[in-house]
Order: sequence, then structure tokens, then C-alpha cells
Amino acid sequence: MSSKDLFDLTGKVALITGASRGIGESIARTLANYGAHVIVSSRKIDGCEAVAASIRETGGSAEAYACHIGEMDQIEAIWGHIENTHGKLDILVNNAAANPYFGPIEDTDLGAFNKTVDVNIRGYFFMCARGAQMMKKAGGGAIVNVASVNGVNPGHYQGIYSVTKAAVISMTKSFAMELGQQNIRVNALLPGLTDTKFASALTTNEAIKKQAMAHIPMKRVADPDEMAGTVLYLVSGASSYTTGACINADGGYLTI
Repeated sequence: MSSKDLFDLTGKVALITGASRGIGESIARTLANYGAHVIVSSRKIDGCEAVAASIRETGGSAEAYACHIGEMDQIEAIWGHIENTHGKLDILVNNAAANPYFGPIEDTDLGAFNKTVDVNIRGYFFMCARGAQMMKKAGGGAIVNVASVNGVNPGHYQGIYSVTKAAVISMTKSFAMELGQQNIRVNALLPGLTDTKFASALTTNEAIKKQAMAHIPMKRVADPDEMAGTVLYLVSGASSYTTGACINADGGYLTI
């Protein structure tokens, strides 16, 4: 493979969850720009279709499929759709996440706990498992789990979310270890503070934002597009000998 082809995804089928906005949308657009057919997935079909249509309008290849990864029947349904429609999957990006509770960890209620765990741990796990089963049949593939810097340094008032993101980091390494011989690479992206609706509780609170800036050497919040290049690297031939890696895209946050 020549150096100019390292990032070429032509002919690849890619599924991106949580892709109707934010980081997931940026990842979907980037992978489509490099030639992949992208399946834009999230809980609500309207948002997915808007992104997919926009990609098609600019010459990319995309489809929309609604899937709530906190629901096991919906996980099974999307894999059935991919099998019947494409017969293969080359790239899986697990980006959908839940963070319904922001407050003292000791006050976490069971509903918020279950929702966060069902999506961020159980959902990621079975998406990885089903993806691996399909990729094995095709001779390989690449999985990227979007974790968080909170999985390394827990976020204040983000207790159960941080716990689940630590689990995603461990999950990534476990899948990578077992799937390496199957030519399936599994890596993780650890975003720092990013300007998304998902992180609005942090980015719109000036006191919290100021406190966060003190721990970010680059002294700014990331744009969602700044996450997509790392994912492109991790799913492309450029990272053909990279698996089990957890790459920080955090403006230097974890260096302090």
C-alpha cells in the first residue's frame, strides 16, 4: 500500500452509532469523505437521515438506520439489517453514550445507573461482540470505541458515567487481545472536553468551564471535527499494526 492510500476507505462499510450529531456526525462525514459507505445510526431516525442525506448530497455514500444500543432487540435488529443489506461490516465505531445524571455520586438513582450501564457497557459490549462475529466471516475489520478521559481521571459529578467509560477502556483491551489473530483491530478514542450538546452541562457553565481550562494545556474546548481524524487513522490501513490502543484527544488534559 502506497503512503497516499493509507487512509483510503473505498469499498468499506462502516457503522457509526450516535452519529446524528456531535462527534459521531463528524466521524461519519470524515469516513464518507475517504470513501466508506457509512451507516448513520442513533436512537431517532430523523436525525440520522438528515446526516445521511447531507453526506449523499456532497457525493458520499450513506444510509440511516435507527438503533438504541441500550435495547438488546434493537442491537440484534441492526446486525440483521447489515447482514441482509451488505453481507459484511468492515468498520464499527461505538460512539453512542448515555450520561443522564450530573451530580453527587452518592445520590445516583437506580434509573440513571441502569440507563448509563445499559448503553455504555452492555451496549458497547454486544455491539463489539456482534461486530466481531461478522468481521471474522469477512477476514477482519476495525472497531473503535469512543471512551473518555473520564475513564482515566473521573469527572466531577460524573461518577457513574466515568465508571462506565473506564469499563470501555478495559473492554477495548480485552476484545483487542482476543481478536488480534482474527485480523480484527480494536482501539479506543478518549476525547477530552468537546463542544457538543452531550457536553453542554460542562461547556455552558462558565465556572465549570473555567476550572476545566486550568487543566487543559491547550486552553480551549475541542471541536467535534478534531476527534474524527484519530478515528480515521484507527480504522484505516495507516494503523494496521495498532490494536488495544487508547488514544487521548484531549488538548493535553491527561498530561497534567
